[in-house]
Amino acid sequence: MNLTSKRKVLKKIYSPLTIVLAKIGITPNQISIIALLLGILSAYLYIANNFLLASLLLLFSGLFDLMDGDVAVKTVKTTKFGAVFDWVSDKIVDTLVIGAIGLTYANPYLTIFAIMGSLINTFVKPVAYSEIGYDSRVKGKIESPLEGIGIFGRPETFITIIIFSILHYFNFLGIINLYLGIIIITVFTNISLLQRLIYLYRRYNIQDI
Repeated sequence: MNLTSKRKVLKKIYSPLTIVLAKIGITPNQISIIALLLGILSAYLYIANNFLLASLLLLFSGLFDLMDGDVAVKTVKTTKFGAVFDWVSDKIVDTLVIGAIGLTYANPYLTIFAIMGSLINTFVKPVAYSEIGYDSRVKGKIESPLEGIGIFGRPETFITIIIFSILHYFNFLGIINLYLGIIIITVFTNISLLQRLIYLYRRYNIQDI
């Protein structure tokens, strides 16, 4: 179980903000672009050793990413391009932020597996939707059991980065730092990927007739 599966519960928290954005007239794609730009700037600030501001921008990037779909529904502006652009911009941010942190504070080998786990853990969903299908689509949002499979997704990755950025800044215990955060992300995103593959194998490893 992961936070992504609790999207409907989380929506109650940020929904008031999406109402404001909808009234202002900002489009869902513009919100996605804001999330993308904030994520890119966050990655740069990690390289520049500005942990606190970088983590704050990452937090807002994630928040705007949550809100773009809700604004699209509220303003009846859901588009297939918007859905694709949201997937792509998310993975650009994930790659740049994890890459910036991993290459600056960890090592290139660990970073490769951290990025692999993060990307493929998400990538397996659209592949499954394309090859297998999904239960339903509600107001542009795909509803599928796969959404709740896996212990570690994008929200957990962001939360881990933000928490360990703060601990790194304050040099907590001298050993709790971003290197350890990257290790946690590497281990748990790949475990989550394995959980999703096992779920798909058990449910769909049936020969086509």
